[in-house]
Amino acid sequence: MGLMERLFGKKEQEKKELEPDEMGEVPEPAFAGHQSTIIVDKIDSYASCDRIIRQIKSNNIVIAKIKDLKDTNMDELKQSVNRIKTAVTSLNGDIAGVGEEWLIITPRTARVHRQEDRT
Repeated sequence: MGLMERLFGKKEQEKKELEPDEMGEVPEPAFAGHQSTIIVDKIDSYASCDRIIRQIKSNNIVIAKIKDLKDTNMDELKQSVNRIKTAVTSLNGDIAGVGEEWLIITPRTARVHRQEDRT
C-alpha cells in the first residue's frame, strides 16, 4: 500500500452511491465521529462549570448565558470563566465571548472564527 493510499484511502473502494430506499428517501450518510449538538445553557454559579465541561467532553457546543451571574457576583463569574477556560484549553477546545451576556464554548472539533474589528 502506497503512502497516498494510507493517507487518503482507496478512492474507488470507499465511494458508495446513495440509492433511494423504497420510500424514495436518500439514507443519511454515516458520520465519521460523534455528531455535535448545540446546547443553550447558563452559568449561574461556580457549580455550573462542571455541567458545561461535561457537555464539551461529550463533543457538544455550548452557548452559555452569563448575564445573571455578571449582575450578581462578578468575582464568581471570573472564577467560573477561568475554570471553564482552563478545562476547555486542556481539551483543545475554544471559548469566546459573544457580546456582554454570552459565551460560546466549543470542543476540539469546532473553532470560533474571530473577525478583526473594521475601523
